[in-house]
Amino acid sequence: MNQTISAANAPAAVGPYSHAKLAGNTLYASGQIGLIPATGELAQGLEAQAVQAMENLKAVLAAAGMSCADVVKTTVFLADINDFAAVNAIYAKYFPSGAPARSCVQVAALPKGALVEVEAIAVK
Repeated sequence: MNQTISAANAPAAVGPYSHAKLAGNTLYASGQIGLIPATGELAQGLEAQAVQAMENLKAVLAAAGMSCADVVKTTVFLADINDFAAVNAIYAKYFPSGAPARSCVQVAALPKGALVEVEAIAVK
C-alpha cells in the first residue's frame, strides 16, 4: 500500500504527478526546482534556485514526517554541469551529518527554465 504526499509548503506540481509517494517506510520524492511556493515564480539566479529547491524538498519530506537526515539517495539535475561546485556548496549545508548517495547529471532542459532540480528517496 502506498500513500500520496502533498506538501502545503511546497509549490504545486507543474504536471500530472504528486510531491511524493510513501511506500511502506520509503518515500519517493519528486524532483523539486526553485519555485517559490507563495508566488509560483522561479527564484532568480543559480544559488537562489538551489536553496529554494532544497527548501521545497525539505517541505515535501516534512509533509511525510521526515527530514534531510532520512534521505538515502538523491539525484541532482543541472542545466549546466559547470554549476556543480556552486550547487554542491549549497547542497552540503542540508546534509551536515553525512550526505546520502547521489547522482548529479547535466540535462538538456528543466521545467520552467530552472537551473537545478533535486529528487530524493528517504527511509524512516
